[in-house]
Amino acid sequence: MNVPETPVHAVPDDAFLLDVREPEEWVAGHAPGAVHIPLFDLPARVAEVPENVTVYVVCRVGGRSAQATAWLNQLGRKAVNVAGGMMAWAAADRPMVAENGQPPYVA
Repeated sequence: MNVPETPVHAVPDDAFLLDVREPEEWVAGHAPGAVHIPLFDLPARVAEVPENVTVYVVCRVGGRSAQATAWLNQLGRKAVNVAGGMMAWAAADRPMVAENGQPPYVA
């Protein structure tokens, strides 16, 4: 599978960031402003993904986001996989927030 990929430091601050992880992973920690659509739900919710901008797709380490990226590109969207996922995001000290009142972390 040939999927376009970018390192976390190259993701623009104002990017449309699509997080395809499971709800419990999202609650533990995610990028501020990211849109959460679990991979399983993406086909039913694809209308929530813009067609006119580059979509940066992230998961925990990059496997699920690569699947989502390939699928979105097959639909004619412009999607790019975030290399290393949220593990790389956290390691690069990119901003993170949590939904559970705890310090954010990658679950």
